[in-house]
Formats: sequence, structure tokens, C-alpha cells
Amino acid sequence: MRNIQCKKCLNKFREKNIYTIQQFQYRKEPPYEWTKEFLNYLEIGEWDSFCEKCMMEFSKRTNDAWKNQAQK
Repeated sequence: MRNIQCKKCLNKFREKNIYTIQQFQYRKEPPYEWTKEFLNYLEIGEWDSFCEKCMMEFSKRTNDAWKNQAQK
């Protein structure tokens, strides 16, 4: 098994522990298409690799942005 590098923090981790934004397609809100567009502005693609910590941060950022947008 090879090591992969997180695009955000640049830490290396085992390939088995890889996360991509495609995992966001299984949550109810925000919709996956909205999430892809939001992260595209941050120059994050569907197949970019992330560690669990950074993926949790992106999850929180997208949820917060979705809620803020809905309140306006």
C-alpha cells in the first residue's frame, strides 16, 4: 500500500484512508452539485485526495456556507 498526500495540509497518509469530496454525495444537505460548485471556487476537484481531518473541515465549511445562504 502506498502513501498519498493530502492536497490541503500536505501530510502523507495510507491510501486506505483516502477521502475525496465524492463522499459528500451521500449527505442530504447541502446537495452534492452545490457542494461541488462551492469547492470548485476553492480549487478543489472531485478526485483530489484529503486526510480525514481536512475532509471534516471541508464538511463543516460547506455546511456552514449552505446554512448562511439559506438564511439570506
